[in-house]
Amino acid sequence: MDALTRTWWQLQRFVLPWRCLLCGAAGDHGIDLCADCAAELPRNRSCCARCALPLATPAAMCGECLRSAPPWGAAWAPFRYGWPLDRLESRYKFGSDLAAGHVLSTLWRREPCPIDLPKLLLTVPLHRSRLRRRGFNQALELVRPLARELGVPWRHDALQRLRRTDAQTELDAISRRRNVRGAFALHSTIELPPHVAILDDVMTTGATLAECARVLKRAGVQRVDVWALARAPSPRG
Repeated sequence: MDALTRTWWQLQRFVLPWRCLLCGAAGDHGIDLCADCAAELPRNRSCCARCALPLATPAAMCGECLRSAPPWGAAWAPFRYGWPLDRLESRYKFGSDLAAGHVLSTLWRREPCPIDLPKLLLTVPLHRSRLRRRGFNQALELVRPLARELGVPWRHDALQRLRRTDAQTELDAISRRRNVRGAFALHSTIELPPHVAILDDVMTTGATLAECARVLKRAGVQRVDVWALARAPSPRG
């Protein structure tokens, strides 16, 4: 999101009333979302503490994590990826709907963080070709206000994407892991604290976040956590 676009969007808020992006009713609590639609958003409060997978009852580790522990320490995803949050996410990520992005970032800031805060927040990088096509990094636009709210510093340049990869949404779990293998590297001049968290917008299988976590662990980071706005449920659920 460039500065001119952000300024124009902010000026519009002074002129136009808040209006729900999902049903068209009046917005509530300073965002373009009404109280009824906000109440329908699927919170992810019953989940695996290790990977944030939605579960019927909370657990320290789900079956998937017990079979193969992920390379991160803990996960935080305050929402489940489902209706109506998935509609807002699609409008933001693929439709460049900045109002939807503002709603999502505000909703995230209002959720309490259940795990220890890291010393630094990092974002999953986009390849430059995808960044040019999309015009913004959706994870980067989410991390700015969240980091400010929590008082945690953040960096967007610590991790680099070395090569272009296929869109993960089109791949199964095994293909997702192969797709991102070796796709990331750590910037050689950046020193990292012992505890960091990697942030993305949606966590599906966790393949992208896992590959980033491995890069950070190999570089000597002692604890890596993963944060995502929303966690997709298991396809077998």
